[in-house]
Amino acid sequence: MAPVTPYKVKPGSSRVSHASLTGRAWLVCAAMAFNLTRTAGVLASTFHAKATTGTIRAQLINIPGRLARSARKLTLHLPTDWPWQSEWEQLRAGAAPPPTAA
Repeated sequence: MAPVTPYKVKPGSSRVSHASLTGRAWLVCAAMAFNLTRTAGVLASTFHAKATTGTIRAQLINIPGRLARSARKLTLHLPTDWPWQSEWEQLRAGAAPPPTAA
């Protein structure tokens, strides 16, 4: 991978090369995705805290569920025998607390 070079801006100019911004934007997005995946693993369980990002994606992010909408409310239906249901529920509880009744 090529080293990241600083922006080349001429004195008195407010323009920056579009190509350098595009490359950096992809790098920033990739780093954010990696960090969010690792954080999800830490929130889910001790096993997933040490797991690779591929394992976290396969077991927690690509979930075998379906969304149902009823009366402006979304409901996530998970399989009854899904092996990582408790870890996923722990991840969800850690990411956002359950909504309170109004």
